[in-house]
This record gives sequence, C-alpha cells and structure tokens, in this order.
Amino acid sequence: MPSSPVARQTAKILFDIGAVHFNAEKPFIFTSGWASPVYVDCRWIISWLEARRTLMRLGAEKLKDVVGGVDIVAGGETAGIPFAAFLSEELGRPMVYVRKQPKGFGRMAQIEGDLKDGARVLLVEDLSTDGKSKIRFCEALRKAGATVEHAFVIFDYGIFPNAGENMKKLGVAMHHLCTWWDALEEARAGKRFDQKTLDEVEAFLKDPVSWSVAHGGATGTGG
Repeated sequence: MPSSPVARQTAKILFDIGAVHFNAEKPFIFTSGWASPVYVDCRWIISWLEARRTLMRLGAEKLKDVVGGVDIVAGGETAGIPFAAFLSEELGRPMVYVRKQPKGFGRMAQIEGDLKDGARVLLVEDLSTDGKSKIRFCEALRKAGATVEHAFVIFDYGIFPNAGENMKKLGVAMHHLCTWWDALEEARAGKRFDQKTLDEVEAFLKDPVSWSVAHGGATGTGG
C-alpha cells in the first residue's frame, strides 16, 4: 500500500535533517545486539526547530479524533520527554513524564508532575520497535491511577509481527507518523541511495530476524 502524504512528508523531513540512515555494507548494531541496515535517531529532531514544529503539527492533526478524550500528555523517559513537551503545547494539554523505574529516593516517584487519579493519558515516545517499553510505561501510569488508551510516536518500525499484538493486549491504540516502509518509499522516490542498498533494506524489512542473524546480529528488540 502506498504511503500516506503525512507519512511521506515525515520521512522526507527525517531524511533531510539527517535523522535516518541506510548502510547495507556496515550494519548498525544496536544495544540489544540487533544488526540492521537502517537506523533512525529521533533525538536529532530536537535541534531542528522548523522540522520539529512541522512534525508536531502533523502529530496533532493525526490525533485530532482522540485528543478530546485526553487530559494529559505523558513522556516516556528519556527520549519521549521533549516530544511530549512539544506535543502538549500543540494540543493544549498539561504534561507529566514517566520514569523507567522509581527514582529510589525522596518520594520514590515514577511519575513526575501532577497526575490526577483517573486522568486520561496520551503516552508519547520518539519511536516504537516491538512495544515493550510502552508496556512498562503504561503499567506505571495505570498503577498511578491513570487511564491509558492511546500512545503516539513519531516513528514506528512497523516490521515486528508481535508489536501490534502487544499493544492490542495492552488495550492501547498506537498512533504514528512514519514507518520504515514509508522511509524506504521516500528513499526510492528521491533516489537517495544506490539500488543495492535499497534492495538490502527491503530484504531486512521483509525478514528482520533472518537479516540480523545473517549479518552477525541477534534477534532482540525493545522499544
């Protein structure tokens, strides 16, 4: 299925600011051990004022049908925090952030900010791979008394078969602007890489586990 105009625009922005990288000759090795010919650094966006403004406007538009049911925006530590701040401004909603674990001193807080019991929360992170970190953050928010039914990321890998099932079991709808398939479509249309690189990226997207193993990587994910 062809990419939507929003997905293509997002992919173009990410390429133009240097947040997306393709390298089939020397795969990226993630902290999980995963080998990949693609890498996206959404943290890079925070340094590009117009790019981030555009992406947040696109995000707000994407969320227009659910924002009426959202009381507060929550950023996941650490990469989700700036995007939650930007998006809370765009949506006109207050913000909190969620630690990966209680801080271990003082109030032993895992949620920072004023989170009212029963508040309807939109969880925000920079990207999603298999959704595991979203589960941890949603569980922490729910334990604190919040209702969490929606999450938003700028970039969803869109290639791991269990990701959608994980979020479905959690009862959370995942909203995103762009996936790797959208990035590949933009890369092909813009002739941003040679054909061999593009073909290797497509092979990875079709079977990331086999590609990783064949290139010296593991099979773990985790975001």
